[in-house]
Order: sequence, then structure tokens, then C-alpha cells
Amino acid sequence: MPVIIPIDLPAYKTMEKENIFIMSGERAETQDIRPLEIALVNLMPTKIDTETQFVRLLSNSPIQINVEFINTRTHKSKNVVQSHMKNFYKSIDEVKHKKYDGMIITGAPVELLAFEEVDYWEELKQILEFSHRNVTSAMYICWGAQAALHYFYGLDKRELPAKVFGVFEHEKKHDTCMLLNGFDDVFYVPHSRHTEVAKEDILSVDELIILAESEEAGVHIAVTDDYSRIFVMGHSEYDPLTLKKEYDRDVSQNKPINIPRNYYPGDDPSKPPYVKWRSHANLLFKNWINIIYQETPYDINKIGTKNRVFF
Repeated sequence: MPVIIPIDLPAYKTMEKENIFIMSGERAETQDIRPLEIALVNLMPTKIDTETQFVRLLSNSPIQINVEFINTRTHKSKNVVQSHMKNFYKSIDEVKHKKYDGMIITGAPVELLAFEEVDYWEELKQILEFSHRNVTSAMYICWGAQAALHYFYGLDKRELPAKVFGVFEHEKKHDTCMLLNGFDDVFYVPHSRHTEVAKEDILSVDELIILAESEEAGVHIAVTDDYSRIFVMGHSEYDPLTLKKEYDRDVSQNKPINIPRNYYPGDDPSKPPYVKWRSHANLLFKNWINIIYQETPYDINKIGTKNRVFF
């Protein structure tokens, strides 16, 4: 939540320049409060694990948040009972009349396929267009980010020589960005992917700003100047044992897989892994919710009618 201070206090102008969350007393007195509406488009096969990871991060906020789960009807999930999908999930057709303050579109294990070869690509394009017209701020994760960059800007992903797999060091590239408030200059994020969108391709789009990147893992976060689109290449949401589960699964199936980097003490898979990304993950989602809270209209039906520029 923002700090409420007098608009003529010298600290107000200083923090305003630094993009710190502040609010004048006059604005606070006239502000109506309602729960935020967040849609989670869950493309992962491990539906329940992914739901839990994101809801845990969204819950670390004093703001009430309603979470609605969306899936693609053109792809039947095989790793979860259908009663779960029927009870908790909706299709984009069922919510196309609605507006959301925020939307998360997760990654998916289809990155080695061309976008057009993914069986739910046409439906995902509808969801991406919906996120543009009916959502205050959308966060696209990993393959979801690659798909959104392709849909909105025509950028292509490219296959990497080896899978980026592990926990990698990242540098903050923007000092006064509200999304990175409270971040250390260097922080850690898990990655698990075979493809990337090259930095030079992202920089070729004038409206995109790179906020964080890694020498080993590449670009981590890129945004539009109004935060309506946030592209996150890593997996801040991962639980402590998510990478271990992926590694153990591939080893058990005799698939070629390297030990995840910077994850196990001494690169020894018999030891419990280190968790280096929890504080960054919580800050990222707290800041995102705060940005949404500041800028989304109280009348949710007015979403999409306001021009916003932060940078």
C-alpha cells in the first residue's frame, strides 16, 4: 500500500521522482477501494502446483484480490482430474464480457514447437488480444512471454545451444522503476527453458524497456512504459523443489539433463537445494499489485479507456 503524506512535504517530490509508492492525503480521502480482479491463465500441465505458486505470491498483499482461473478449451489437461478443471476453470469465451485489473499468462512446455504448431495457439491469440483490451496490466511468464512478444511485436524465439537451467544472477537495469522497488542491484531467479527472445530483438521495439538481465540467462524482465505488458522470462514463482522435480524427472527418464546451476550446495543433487529467489519473487508481485492498485479505475468497466505513462 502507498504511504500517505502531505503533497507539499519535501520528501513527496523526492519520492515521486524515485517512483516510490506515495499518495497525497487529498487523493486518499477521495479514493474508493474494492478487491482487485486477477485472472490466471494456467498453461502448465502441473495445474495445481502452478496455481499454488502464483496464489501464494499474490496473497502477500494487504489488498483483497479475487483470482479467477482460465484454461484453454482446445487442449485437454492430462495431469489433473477433469473435475478440478470443471470446478475451478473457465474458458476465455466464458469471461470475454469481463474486465480484469491484472492477468498472468504462465509458461508452457511447448517452447521447441513453432507457435503455430501449438494446438491451442489460435485460442491463445484470443486470450492475448483480450489481455490487451480488457486488462490494466498483464504479466506474461517464460513461454507465455515469448508468445506475447511474438503476437504483439512479431518477435521470434530462438533455440539455445543448451537448456538454461538453474538459478542465475541478474542485474537491475533501471534505478527508479516501480516494478523493481526494493530490489538489490544483483538478485537471483530460476530459469528452465530451451529458447529465448534475443536482447537485440527486444531493443528493436521502441516501446519496450529492459529492466533486468543476466549474463548467463539473458533478458529477464522487459515492460512497456505504462506497465500494461510485463514480460518475465524467468520463474520467480518456483517453489524450492521445482527445479529438483524437473531434474529428477529427466534423470529417471534417461533424458540428457545438466545439474541445475547454482542450485544444489557444491552441485551435489543429494543435498537440499538453496533458495535464493524468494525475496525477489515477493517484491516483484507486491510491486506489480501496487502498480495495478494505483492505476486501475475503481469502475472496472472503465479499464482500457485511460492512457498511462510511467517512464
